[in-house]
Amino acid sequence: MTLQEYFSTPETVLPQELIYGTMRVADSPTPVHQEAVGRLFLALHEHVSRRGLGTVWLAPLDVILDAERALVVQPDLFAILRGGAAIVADKVRGAPDLVIEVLSPFPRIGEVTERVGWFRDYGVRECWLVDQIDRRIDVLQFEDGQVRSEQAFGPDDPIESRVLPECRAITRDLCHLP
Repeated sequence: MTLQEYFSTPETVLPQELIYGTMRVADSPTPVHQEAVGRLFLALHEHVSRRGLGTVWLAPLDVILDAERALVVQPDLFAILRGGAAIVADKVRGAPDLVIEVLSPFPRIGEVTERVGWFRDYGVRECWLVDQIDRRIDVLQFEDGQVRSEQAFGPDDPIESRVLPECRAITRDLCHLP
């Protein structure tokens, strides 16, 4: 499938992505997943907008990582900061500064390692993996197509982010961890 064919498909709220020319569609997420996404969005939107840092976006929204190779993803959440590489027009083109994926027991679209690899390779600066079962957020920082650092934050740990340096939210508050 080409990029043009993908964008000509009927609009849907179901997660769908174009992975190197193959469309992948998934079932809708669970309420627990969406509650975590909602909490994260509210906390990050407040932080980013109050400081005038940029914009936080919520799925489903297509992010074209590679137009030539037909790679379009829909991260759960992502932030594009002022001066970032991504361009927001009719679609989001290029790598967001921050991508957040709320993990599910059964991945909805693709494997986590595959997705993290795309984010790393295409210029995302930081990726948060929210694991509600293990009650943690893994923060991966990328630089020059490599993982620069990886840290895990538990429910009582303030998150440390290179992309959002003043964001020291508690993971319990963000992820509805018991």
